[in-house]
Amino acid sequence: MARVIHVFRQPDRFVAGTVGEPGERTFYLQASEDVRTVSVQLEKQQVSVLAERIGALLDEVQRRFDADLPGHTPEDLVDTEPLAVPVDEEFRVGTMGLGWDAESEAVVVELLAVTEEEIDESVVLDDTEEGPDALRVFLSPVHARAFAERAERVLNAGRKPCPLCSEPLDPAGHICPRQNGYRRSEEV
Repeated sequence: MARVIHVFRQPDRFVAGTVGEPGERTFYLQASEDVRTVSVQLEKQQVSVLAERIGALLDEVQRRFDADLPGHTPEDLVDTEPLAVPVDEEFRVGTMGLGWDAESEAVVVELLAVTEEEIDESVVLDDTEEGPDALRVFLSPVHARAFAERAERVLNAGRKPCPLCSEPLDPAGHICPRQNGYRRSEEV
């Protein structure tokens, strides 16, 4: 079966979001352009790494090329709307790629589907016929910062961390290893 690459050169929307209650959330990235929407599932840690690396990439581009890039995101550009429904997962993300397209002055995010075999690095950000399905999104620097800002908000909207061990607190508390196994309630 041929590889499917979903390309969004000027997306109307590219956001991180979740479905489910804190502690049982499923994380998605969703790209929309005109009437087409593609959703991919990934791990919370992948969302965190992507948001962090986008910020680092923009800082590096600004430093290396002396580019005039936004240092922060205007509040009105941060998308606070929920994911578009229905959330139909195209694939589960295994490998992520990130780059800078100097010609269009855009951040390029590529998300590749999980595969059984190891992925050759040359497949990432390339249009080869062989390889896993992919989602490729081009973002202006300001929209890339807005994506990272929303991703951080989504990540921080989960369960509060225990002040002693930093593990997530359940509504009924949790057994904290720093309390010698005693149940700890949220009211600490």
